[in-house]
Amino acid sequence: MTTLLIILFGYIVLLLVLSRLGTVGKKIALYSVLILVALIMLIPFYLMFVMSTLKTNEIYSFPPILTFGSNLATNWKNMNDSINLMRAFGNSCKVTFSYVILTLLFCSMGGYAFSIYDFPGKKQLFRILLATMMVPATAGMIPWFILMSKLGWVNDFKALIIPGCANAFGIFWMRQYCQNNVPRALMEAARIDGCSEWTIFFRVIAPILLPAYASLGIMNFVNQWNEFTQSLLILKKARFYTLPLLLRSMVSDRGNDYGAIMLASTCAVLPLLVIFLFASKYFMSGLTAGAVKGE
Repeated sequence: MTTLLIILFGYIVLLLVLSRLGTVGKKIALYSVLILVALIMLIPFYLMFVMSTLKTNEIYSFPPILTFGSNLATNWKNMNDSINLMRAFGNSCKVTFSYVILTLLFCSMGGYAFSIYDFPGKKQLFRILLATMMVPATAGMIPWFILMSKLGWVNDFKALIIPGCANAFGIFWMRQYCQNNVPRALMEAARIDGCSEWTIFFRVIAPILLPAYASLGIMNFVNQWNEFTQSLLILKKARFYTLPLLLRSMVSDRGNDYGAIMLASTCAVLPLLVIFLFASKYFMSGLTAGAVKGE
């Protein structure tokens, strides 16, 4: 611990010295901090990948093993013997992709309507919409479950997809993006050309919203892929389990094979990493474009 504090103190002193060496020194100090933060954030993922190749007793060893082991094949066999990973993976894909597609559709339509059209009660309705964002999700959990039970949606993926696909945050996000980036002149030109309102939205406005779609889609994908509480309440049968529920089912009071659990966790996390890496460019452009006031 003392050695770590000394290294940290020396690192801070070095950054202070670099920051006083002009513009180049400041840039070096800034990128050094960013690289350090990135490495700290990547450490849990690296440890999870390493543990997925180790035996359970090796995972508990001290000092911890930081290199990949040779137990990957055994962990894979034990994991497949205890759970049906591919079925849960398919369930998660079905729920998540359906939810994201419907969310992008309805939230973009709602945000576009609040941004472009004028109708009676528009401001009051939007205030009510924003007020719902202040209500904790757990406060509505019991009414949500009762409603899903009345609809007969227990052990049905519709309970995880339909109720939240037109959420307040998504509508607010798309409204802000439309206000800042959708030119009214383009819409008027489309109306003069004889386009209907649906044609204007899907063929003129939707392509402009691609960065907003990407950023909102990634956020909703991550949230829905990791959704646990609602899935735990509504999905009672093992054949409907999504990945978070499947990982929970691997933990018992009679001993756990943490190598297999870490391998299953790695398989559950990899799709998130891949999608974010491929869509990160659009994600960042959506965040920045929505923050800049349009002409």
